[in-house]
Amino acid sequence: MKIDKEKLIYHIKKLTEPKVLVIGDLALDEMIYGDAERISREAPVLILQHTYTKLILGGASNAAHNVATLNGRNVSVIGVIGDDYQAGQLLETFEKAGINCEHIIKDATRKTTTKTRISGSITTSITQQIVRVDRQTNAKISVETENKVIAEIEKAIPKHDAIILSDYHIGTLTDKIIKRAIELANIYNKVIVVDAQKDLEKYKDVTSMTPNLPDTQKSVGFFIESEDDLKRAGDKLLYKTFAKAVLITCGADGMFVAEPDKKYTKIPVFNKSEVFDVTGAGDTVTAVYTLALATGAEPAYAAIIGNVAASIVVRQYGCATTTVDELLSAVEKL
Repeated sequence: MKIDKEKLIYHIKKLTEPKVLVIGDLALDEMIYGDAERISREAPVLILQHTYTKLILGGASNAAHNVATLNGRNVSVIGVIGDDYQAGQLLETFEKAGINCEHIIKDATRKTTTKTRISGSITTSITQQIVRVDRQTNAKISVETENKVIAEIEKAIPKHDAIILSDYHIGTLTDKIIKRAIELANIYNKVIVVDAQKDLEKYKDVTSMTPNLPDTQKSVGFFIESEDDLKRAGDKLLYKTFAKAVLITCGADGMFVAEPDKKYTKIPVFNKSEVFDVTGAGDTVTAVYTLALATGAEPAYAAIIGNVAASIVVRQYGCATTTVDELLSAVEKL
């Protein structure tokens, strides 16, 4: 595929326009850092002298954060949080990122999903993660909470241009919520993109989906070892979901877009030698790809823009985001 750089630039400049709604499993990443001081007398463990704590939006929240840095904070989230200390931290982090939280549902029976990573260092070494503590409720949300989420979806979808369903399988996206969100997106002619790790066939009649290679293999039931396998997998997902396009992210091998009528596009990685951390890169791809589709970009061009965005964030540690100016600068170097 020959890339029309002017077309890419046109759609990147329009990324600031669409208003996006992210529905899914909201999460907070709490990063605690300290200096290793000594071994404890109480147990054979390190004592860290705390230096600082960093709060980062994770899960579906990270997809919203990626959108917010690109479209002037014109993004809303729908999800479920607990009635706990971490809920306040998450809402405060959303507020700082300029993300609209008016549609979030609070459920005192659930924990606010929080991944706490404790890292330490000494003066002669790099910082290393020592332990991770997860707080989350794995059960599906209650029927009462489910109905509250659906009510917010019905209010919010008409006001937005594009919807992202971000499923980390922590219980928010029930079958009923998925069905209603897709139904309303189609009624109001909105772009709707799915980022899920399994059960892809549940997401029928969407604009697109962005599974990675391992999740695609699980969904289609065979190993993908060649471009012909990618074509077969893309066709199978299109057939199972009736999606208008499927974007398969293939890690170091780039991306692959399948569209109906045997239309395929293979997109290479743009900076294979500069990868530092792939954390959250999938959320970046989904966010940017969705925004680009909402500007009217065809799936292949939307995927290229998403790929460029991923090539920027993987050069940074943790869940990172990018901006329109960074995208334009990167495209000029293509």
